[in-house]
Amino acid sequence: MSSRTHVARTTPGQDAAMSASMQPRTTAAYYLQAVISFALSGTALAVGIAYLPVDAWMRAFLAVGLLYVITSAFTLAKCVRDRQESADMVSRVDQARLEKLLAEHDPFKTDL
Repeated sequence: MSSRTHVARTTPGQDAAMSASMQPRTTAAYYLQAVISFALSGTALAVGIAYLPVDAWMRAFLAVGLLYVITSAFTLAKCVRDRQESADMVSRVDQARLEKLLAEHDPFKTDL
């Protein structure tokens, strides 16, 4: 049987297991809470820096530091996400190879 035309048959349980790994992992409420928390903390810190009783150059230094922390947090989150997606992709490819190998294996096949 050609590997190009071979279609692996899956059971309904396998279809559900494969699609379950592709579903989003966070709920809308959790996402909203994270966005609100991030916005509130950034705003509170920016207001705190604005009303700090120091010279303007110190206030500017702290504001630039705040922006640097925020951008590096986004960069770190993106790197962690990309690494996780890469690991998931490798895992799915390995799983597909194993399923193909098991589907093609026939323990009762006799070589003539």
